[in-house]
Amino acid sequence: MAQRYRVTREFQQIEQSQKEITLEECKQYFAAQSDFEYTSAYTVKGKEGTTMTIDGDFFMWSLEDAKIPFRHYGGDVYVLGTNEAVVPRMVEVASALRADITEG
Repeated sequence: MAQRYRVTREFQQIEQSQKEITLEECKQYFAAQSDFEYTSAYTVKGKEGTTMTIDGDFFMWSLEDAKIPFRHYGGDVYVLGTNEAVVPRMVEVASALRADITEG
């Protein structure tokens, strides 16, 4: 099973009102990244032809033939570590958003 990571400011020594990573911050940051695209729904296709669509705020990272979702939810950004390239890219995202990375 893939490891899930959370980009968060929860551990920062800043005012509570600044701890949330806002959707607007994410949209601004990811719009400047040529390898990300915003979508309001993410569709997962199963092996047996089934599909499931999840509504939300997703920033889809294009990595070769794969699309890896970075999801903004509840003031944090979540991503699955299904590919070894995710971790270094996630570190870049966390740094740009002035945040930390934790499992979860």
